[in-house]
Amino acid sequence: MIDQVTIDKIMDAAQIQDVVSDYVTLRKRGVNLIGLCPFHNEKTPSFTVSPAKGIFKCFGCGKGGNSVHFIMEHEQVNYYEALKLLAKKYHIEVEERELTDEEKAIRNDRESMFLVNDYAQKYFSNMLHNHIDGKAIAKSYLQERGFREDIIQKFQLGYCLDEQDAFTQSAISKGFNKTYLIKTGLTTEYESGQMADRFRGRLMFPVHSISGKVVAFGGRTLKNAEKTAKYVNSPESDIYHKSNELYGIYFAKQAIVREDRCFLVEGYTDVMSMHQNGIENVVSSSGTSLTPGQIRMIHRFTENVTIIYDGDTAGIAASLRGIDLLLEEGLNIQVLLLPAGEDPDSFAKKQNSVDFIAYVKQNSVDFIRFKTNLLIDEAGKDPVKRAKLIIDIVKSIAIIPNAIIRAEYVKECSNLLHVEEAMLYHEINKLKKSEAKKTKEQAVETIPASKPQLQAVDTGVSGVYTKEEINILKTLIRFGTKKMKNPDNGGSEELIVAGDFIFHEINLNQLTFETPTHQQMLEEYEEHYQDENFDAEKYFLYHPNPDIVRLTADLVTEKYTLSKIHSKVMQSSESNEFKLCDLATRVIYEYKYKLLTDLIKEKLISLKAAAESKNHELEDAIMMELREFENIKKDLAKRLGERVIFKI
Repeated sequence: MIDQVTIDKIMDAAQIQDVVSDYVTLRKRGVNLIGLCPFHNEKTPSFTVSPAKGIFKCFGCGKGGNSVHFIMEHEQVNYYEALKLLAKKYHIEVEERELTDEEKAIRNDRESMFLVNDYAQKYFSNMLHNHIDGKAIAKSYLQERGFREDIIQKFQLGYCLDEQDAFTQSAISKGFNKTYLIKTGLTTEYESGQMADRFRGRLMFPVHSISGKVVAFGGRTLKNAEKTAKYVNSPESDIYHKSNELYGIYFAKQAIVREDRCFLVEGYTDVMSMHQNGIENVVSSSGTSLTPGQIRMIHRFTENVTIIYDGDTAGIAASLRGIDLLLEEGLNIQVLLLPAGEDPDSFAKKQNSVDFIAYVKQNSVDFIRFKTNLLIDEAGKDPVKRAKLIIDIVKSIAIIPNAIIRAEYVKECSNLLHVEEAMLYHEINKLKKSEAKKTKEQAVETIPASKPQLQAVDTGVSGVYTKEEINILKTLIRFGTKKMKNPDNGGSEELIVAGDFIFHEINLNQLTFETPTHQQMLEEYEEHYQDENFDAEKYFLYHPNPDIVRLTADLVTEKYTLSKIHSKVMQSSESNEFKLCDLATRVIYEYKYKLLTDLIKEKLISLKAAAESKNHELEDAIMMELREFENIKKDLAKRLGERVIFKI
């Protein structure tokens, strides 16, 4: 466990804008920063970072919190692992006490798998540089390919010995559980119980997450055997989803932001060669078709993508779907076709970085021109094939979200294919109407039979997310330690602390919040609010419970700061003490009014049951309770100053 002093140091050092900008491209908007949310798919930024408050908040998916909780969400680690990642970033030494057996048991599979992968990377690298086979087979291969030592070290390349289970036995001897060796795909276990190294005899390429953790491996065979697959990759696991990873993104992200462009290539060595040549804003889809997850990762850092294809055009047509996905995400796409017989690896080695960039600028074209040139020869003068070509290109244009960019592409397509713009727009509108109809039909099919109860925010906890509870918590966090007029002292000028009044009212009636997260916040606030240096906002924003942090981020973020109650009361012309008195009594009385209304509904149901069973004694008792509750309800309504209650 990490001591509180160290946690405070980490919290003070981890500026939210600094932490988030490692993963998301942010731009200034007023006092805040905005960018595309890394937690859900969006084309218009709704992800806000507030440096003043030290929080992030997405108004699209609802996620929010401080620097630690951003790392928790993004890296899918627990609170203490996130603290350690931040400590490493800011060079803060972390001293941990020995974990208890119970705490050790809580460490989840993900952490164990990351540890196994980290060991594997170091083991394979050691074999490459220090074992006789590694140096003779793998190291010599890399040198023949022209890779420098610094690039081999940078990408942490390695070698898995061509032995049955050399790595597996080494890992087990170091105390690693074979369960995690199997889960990461490093080890294969046969029905007989015998184990084998998945990557034996292969050159190893570690795949790093955006934060630099090894999540998987790619292994290239160095043999010429026909029946041996050239590449073997780690299987999907709890820490590796190939559709969400890009090879080289960890080493490229800063350069992508700096250059405001991402080069997209196919293979591991393509990325390495371009880095060796001084071009670092490059990533690879590792030989697979582009996926929405990979595209969203690129979009966090830039809107400009240049796809580099090998000079051999075979197979390019099949990869055009990736371009459509990029367009759908709203990215600006350029395509570069290298000279015949060249690939990014070979071509980069023949150019210096200046010449390479110059070549890219001179020879890359937008996707319309590229797709047209690629398919026009195949269509020839056949009118049917030309019509199919036009429809194919129109489909690509139709998915572009920006209407202005779409119009520019329509104009270019019209010039290239000698088709009137009006005809192209007609086809685009047909496609859009067809898609809208399909979407509507799908939506109708998924509507549930009964309308679910709507919730304001998904806190990830059980219980009804009541507006009344939120109003009380919002008032406490913003004004709970401030002075207000005493509502029970008539015309007296006596002032009391708002928190004292609220907790007096809650405790007087032994009220308990329905939502566990709300109740926990209420109890902790009551425990600490009378402390001299208590800062409720800071206390809850840096709370270890992510549900509490997320909710607090909602309450203190400008978009959610004032409900209609807060706006109406706090914007009146009365003094702050009177306004706060009105606000505090209103949120408390409204909460009681709601509880009483629900209680009356329950009593009415009981009354009906008593009447049906002809239990007149019980019926009379319930009637007496109902009259008492109605009187209290009228009194509350009078105190609120109106018959119906404000709604947020």
